[in-house]
Amino acid sequence: MKFFKQEEFDSPDKPGSGAKMKQHFLDMLIAAREKANIPFIITSGYRTRAHNRRVGGVNGSSHTKGVAVDLRCHDSKTRSIIITSAIAVGFNRIGISDRFIHLDADMQKVQDVIWTY
Repeated sequence: MKFFKQEEFDSPDKPGSGAKMKQHFLDMLIAAREKANIPFIITSGYRTRAHNRRVGGVNGSSHTKGVAVDLRCHDSKTRSIIITSAIAVGFNRIGISDRFIHLDADMQKVQDVIWTY
């Protein structure tokens, strides 16, 4: 897969689980990465329900559905590049932290939202 290895998406407690990522989500992420032209470092991809509970994720987390990632981000320039590229390719569910950017494509949740942690 362009820019990423499947294991980058693995839940830490289940090797190979990155295969559960949905292709439409991966296509959007790859498009955003290409547009951004900077590395995207995945800090959280697919999560098993058990791992999601351990990290304090919400019930029904988009990570457990294979349609979300958190990308490492520690500065405002990188934050701007990631968010701008994500919006340009169609992401409309974005969470912003001082340490990461959450992107998801969960059509079962409210659309056109940006939140902070």
